Amino acid sequence: MLQAGVKAPDFVLQDKDGNAVRLSDFVGKKVVLYFYPKDNTPGCIRQACAFAQSYDAFRSRDIVVIGISKDSVASHLKFAQKYDLPFILLADPELQAIKAYDVWQEKKLYGKVSMGVVRSTYIIDEQGMIEKGMPKVKPDTNAQEILEYLDRKE
Repeated sequence: MLQAGVKAPDFVLQDKDGNAVRLSDFVGKKVVLYFYPKDNTPGCIRQACAFAQSYDAFRSRDIVVIGISKDSVASHLKFAQKYDLPFILLADPELQAIKAYDVWQEKKLYGKVSMGVVRSTYIIDEQGMIEKGMPKVKPDTNAQEILEYLDRKE
């Protein structure tokens, strides 16, 4: 997990519509960058829907929400349409941002060890610096925890 106070690694990835999106496009705005394992899996659906339900609260604070997984652009498009997701989803099949943000890690499931995305969230400030890293977040409470953190800061 990258530490607070360091420059957030820039990246260029495609969104669900195939448009190139750079993190540096959002300098001047706070960004919530969340990494998740896979589209259309139970935890990832719950997490995405929680962000969608809280989206107006993020927008009212002028905060950009970006979800990243290693799924394809086509997978993201279907996922966003199926669950009416209003925020940016970025495809990272080459693991460019996933590795840069140190969320590609060894995972254990039923005694089997494999590499995968550890569900993690970063809050990036208006200058492009990491304000807070949140490792191993829970899908159901992640969006609300971020809003509570931001409320405490104000």
